[in-house]
Amino acid sequence: MLIVNRPRPFDLVLAVPGDKSVSHRAVMLGALAEGTSEIEGFLPGDDCLSTVRCFRQMGVEIEQVTETVLKVTGQGPEGLREPGDVLDVGNSGTTLRLLLGILAGLPFFSTVTGDASIRRRPMGRVVEPLRKMGAFIDGRNGGRLAPIAVRGGQLRGIEHESPVASAQVKSCLLLAGLFADGETVIREPARSRDHTERMLTAFGAEVETEERGVRIRGGQRLQATKVTVPGDISSAAFLWAAALMVPGSRVTVKNVGLNPTRTGILDVFRLMGAEVTVEEIKEYGGEPVGTVTVSGGRGLAGAEIGGGLIPRLIDELPVLAVLATQAEGTTVIRDAEELRVKETDRIETLAGELRKLGARVETTADGMIIEGPVTLRGGSVSGHGDHRLAMALSVAGLASRDPVSVSRTEAIRVSYPGFEQALAWMMDG
Repeated sequence: MLIVNRPRPFDLVLAVPGDKSVSHRAVMLGALAEGTSEIEGFLPGDDCLSTVRCFRQMGVEIEQVTETVLKVTGQGPEGLREPGDVLDVGNSGTTLRLLLGILAGLPFFSTVTGDASIRRRPMGRVVEPLRKMGAFIDGRNGGRLAPIAVRGGQLRGIEHESPVASAQVKSCLLLAGLFADGETVIREPARSRDHTERMLTAFGAEVETEERGVRIRGGQRLQATKVTVPGDISSAAFLWAAALMVPGSRVTVKNVGLNPTRTGILDVFRLMGAEVTVEEIKEYGGEPVGTVTVSGGRGLAGAEIGGGLIPRLIDELPVLAVLATQAEGTTVIRDAEELRVKETDRIETLAGELRKLGARVETTADGMIIEGPVTLRGGSVSGHGDHRLAMALSVAGLASRDPVSVSRTEAIRVSYPGFEQALAWMMDG
């Protein structure tokens, strides 16, 4: 349990753990490549460790040199062997969906499952196109729910029009496309995260991007490389939001990833009237990285958050909803129905917990309407075992009149093992 009190204004310079999305992909592509890849800045959270565990089960040598440095020795796709037991992804939807794309191309049988939350999450959006590529997939609810069994091999390229902008769907099919005969093309209604495209290029593959899509030619071989993982902007978002919740505060995060498909959070901060400074931009293996400072002090204004912004900040919406309780006027979050099929239904669950603290929140089919500003009254809330909700509710405590007790916070270690320490520094002023 976390107990959060309203602090005095603070001015902190912090680093955040490695990007979760990049860490997953670095392990996966390192396992498929030829040679030894070194990964620096790896996120040692539960989700990424699930990815490591699954590939070790398939015979890939992965050495954990330090907590954040890995060496992955791949022997090409031929180096992966049929697992002797069920592959368990824990709570990691990224591991499951991307792993299915790889397993679909490998000539053996495998079964993948996860925890109770994972077994509720819809997998049809990746299973159906993989079946069209030639994979044999079965499981609960016709293969739309885990556990899922795969017999892979002999894939053919397809053209797929995704009904949603989803980096997990796109990445799954790109990875399957590496094994397929011909070309695989994925198109989306809006641009989603492009970490997979950038990393495939770093590992030597040719990936062609288009305005609304991407294409890859099958049969390409990956070569080992060194990957430096940038700090996770999704983790940094909670720190920056904390500074905005406490007028007069400032948080600087160094070496944070600034991939343009992920920087929607900074756009919304500016839209709400926050002061945002970006400096020292460089590149780590094709990923832009920089130092970002966000300052509180000026009054925040409500904003409308929807459309093409949503894929660029889907994981940051819970903390933006918390921030909106302190903004003048109405904040509308729309086009975010994807939040209903995360670790929890993040729309209903977060709204219910915020109401316990006195927030004025109305839910809609695809988002929320939040009226502000309100003085949050403190009390007891639950993170429901969802790392994003647990951290967002902790940030709410920084602007509450009385202490906020957040239970079921154990999932925070999924993405941000050092969050509690950062929160303690803020409360210490």
